[in-house]
Amino acid sequence: MIHVHDIFVCKPGMASKLAKKFKEAMEGDTSLVHIMTDMTGTYNRVIMVTQFENLSDYEKSWEKYQQQSEEMKKMMEKIEGYQEMFLTGSREIFKVW
Repeated sequence: MIHVHDIFVCKPGMASKLAKKFKEAMEGDTSLVHIMTDMTGTYNRVIMVTQFENLSDYEKSWEKYQQQSEEMKKMMEKIEGYQEMFLTGSREIFKVW
């Protein structure tokens, strides 16, 4: 099992708005575990946690996002403008023991 943390450092006042956008857009996605905002540490962070059986499953999930299906079009509409809400980001992948 692996957990993927997609970490976004938002512009001030945008973290909760971005978290809400992600939550709405990812509704029904079985890989989504949590969408979190910081309470300590670096300010203005949104962390989206997804879970996959292995790295192959994670890589396959990217194929879904590259398709122009109705599901993906709807998701992209829900997150429209999200790039303007954050300054930088990173991704961490963890093996769960």
